[in-house]
Amino acid sequence: MTARLFRSRRLGSIIDAVGNTPLLRLERVGRSAPSVEIYVKLEFANPGGSVKDRPALRMMTDAIADGRLTPDKILIDSTSGNTGVAYSLIGAALGYRIQLVMPKNVTKARKDITKAFGTELIFSDPMEGSDGAIRLVRKIVDENPDKYFYPDQYSNPSNPLAHYHGTGVEILDALGDRITHFVTGLGTSGTMMGTTRRLHEHTRQVHCVAAEPAEALHGLEGLKHMGSSIVPPIYDASLPDEIMPISTEDGWDMSDRVAELEGLHVGHSSGANIAAAVKIAERLHREQGGGCVVTVACDRGDRYFAPLKWERKYVW
Repeated sequence: MTARLFRSRRLGSIIDAVGNTPLLRLERVGRSAPSVEIYVKLEFANPGGSVKDRPALRMMTDAIADGRLTPDKILIDSTSGNTGVAYSLIGAALGYRIQLVMPKNVTKARKDITKAFGTELIFSDPMEGSDGAIRLVRKIVDENPDKYFYPDQYSNPSNPLAHYHGTGVEILDALGDRITHFVTGLGTSGTMMGTTRRLHEHTRQVHCVAAEPAEALHGLEGLKHMGSSIVPPIYDASLPDEIMPISTEDGWDMSDRVAELEGLHVGHSSGANIAAAVKIAERLHREQGGGCVVTVACDRGDRYFAPLKWERKYVW
């Protein structure tokens, strides 16, 4: 294999590394659909390690620009983890204080990573999931409205705009008219909403599929079963061309498969995205004999493990 040399970028700040993530062709997990190309956008290549760097950066910079976020205010929001890491990293880079409300049962890795940036954590009832964190953060802000800037990732238009101007544009730049289908899971729904709006404006028709957990009680952290959840105000049910249910087992199994077959270690929401992409590819291969499906790797699998303790001193 011949190595290709690319000019390295020089960055003025860590936030300049957000976006322009690579697309990876999945060769082995899609062998059941050999006539269809399957690509996954590696959003864990963002500096905060997840797709949430994009909306967090856009929400913060838009709020700074119009005066809603000022140095005397604390940014507070609810999160299941990845958006919190993104807020924490960007807050540290730009000099803003961050507080996060998250379910107490989110992974230890996400708790430790956010705290490493100096973020204060407030825990909600683990049995109430992301909806419980939403209710608690609203209560905190209502009690001290002048103390906080509450971006509310579930209703903030800057969330999908980050994907409209970023993710969707990058996919079209890389694949152009080859892309026929796009699929990603529903959490805040920002990735789906923003990317779909941009892809629907393309000169060639792109079929956009929203993947969601098949059951109300599921194990796909970060994804929402819309029928049983607080529906995010940014979610437009008329925008996806199709809704595809994905079981917890399919998401977890695909996370294992892509690690073993592709050398790609991703989280379970990413596993669900790839499982949906493979189902679409199999249908395209069977019915149309070709196509090009794109999905998103939201984060890395190591974010779901308890990390080693950070040691300040070593004894050799």
